[in-house]
Order: sequence, then C-alpha cells, then structure tokens
Amino acid sequence: MVRPSLLTRLFMAVVAWVERLNVKYSKVGNPPVYDNATFPWAAEIEREWKLIRAELDQVLTRREDLPTFQSISTDVQSISKDAGWKTFFLVGFGVKSERNIAQCPETWRIVQKIPGLKTAMFSIFEPGKHLPPHRGPYNGVLRLHLGLIVPEASDRLAIRVCDQVCHWQEGKVLVFDDAYEHEAWNHTDQVRVVLFVDFVKPLRFPANVLNWLLMNLAIFTPFIREGMDNHKEWEKRFYAEAEALRNRV
Repeated sequence: MVRPSLLTRLFMAVVAWVERLNVKYSKVGNPPVYDNATFPWAAEIEREWKLIRAELDQVLTRREDLPTFQSISTDVQSISKDAGWKTFFLVGFGVKSERNIAQCPETWRIVQKIPGLKTAMFSIFEPGKHLPPHRGPYNGVLRLHLGLIVPEASDRLAIRVCDQVCHWQEGKVLVFDDAYEHEAWNHTDQVRVVLFVDFVKPLRFPANVLNWLLMNLAIFTPFIREGMDNHKEWEKRFYAEAEALRNRV
C-alpha cells in the first residue's frame, strides 16, 4: 500500500481540524437530518418543484445516454460500480455546466435561491439500485434532496442517515448531513429521481472563513480536476450526438 505524501497527510490533518471547528461553530446544530424549518428558503424550492420536474422529463428522454456517477467522479467508484446511478450535473463543486444549464433554465433559476450552492444535479436511481453505507468526504456542506419522481413511499425506497430512515416525497425537500454514515436504495421496479444539492453549512467565525478557504482550494485537488475533465468529455459526446440527430431529421 502506497503511503500518502507528506503534503497529502498535512492537508488531511488540516481538513480534520477544520471539520472539528465546523461542528463546534455550526449555526444550525449537527443533527443527521434537519427540520426543513431551519432553512426558510426550502419552502420556496418546494413551491416551484413542478417546473423542475418538467425540465427533468425532457432530460430523461435521453436517459440511456446520461453518465453514471462514477464515470464522472472516480472518487465514488468504491461505492457504486454498476449503471444504476446516473446523473445530470448543472454545477459541481462550484463549476458550472453551461450547456446543461441551458437545458434547465428554470431549475437553475430556482437553485440560485439556495445560499452557498456548490453542487446541483439530477440524481437518478434505476430500479434495484442500492448505494451501500458510506460517508461524505467533508462536513463543511449539507445535502438537499428534492423528490421529483418517487414511485412509492415504503421501505423498498428510502435513505438511511445515521439511525434515521427517511422516505422521499415528490415536491418535498429533505436536508441531511452526508458526513454521517448513510445509504440509499430503490428496490422498486421504477426509476427514482431527486434534485441533489450540496450547499455550504452555515457556520460562525472562524470556521466559516476556514471552510470557505477549503472549499475554494478543493477545486485544485486531483479527484475534482479529474471529475471536471470527465464531465467535459461526456458533455462533448452528448451534445455532438444530439446535433447529429437534429441534422439527420
């Protein structure tokens, strides 16, 4: 096993230190799952969910051409190896996909209401998909799921965060801390889709400043740079195929 470099170990130590500060200086506490009333803007997202759903329906006309999550972010290859988890990114780690945004202008307008938006995408679970227990890499963000296509609310379709099992609902927001162990599954025979958002965790000084610095340094890390390159390559193929199809018609 290759030992991480001194620089990598130093960076990991800094991240661990900042994570402890993020817990201590959180403005919203540190529960695994949040009450939506903690974030007043969540109700605004819910009010306009049908506009997002309409744009999702258009995206899903090319569902088979959408990338798996691990083909974009190789960092998750250990938790997802099949074709059961697909994505459509609007923004990842603060880097926009302008062509995807052009396909979903209303969705993009709506997610701008979320303070500290870092990532927004459609997260598509094919029938039978089970994402095993795992933890997010850093606790300086919180995660939001907005139910868009939810076949049924039962134990066959759910997400567990720490010791809480939650069920998605169409048009309803679920906010949780992905730094806790969590897993998700779709054991139904239909697709499940949520709007998946990461946003900066509300923090007090000095944690808010250090968190901002780490977030802005993250874009230079190899796995995020690789993810950006992978997405650009997929985007080129996806829109070239769309253009070729229009020309044939």
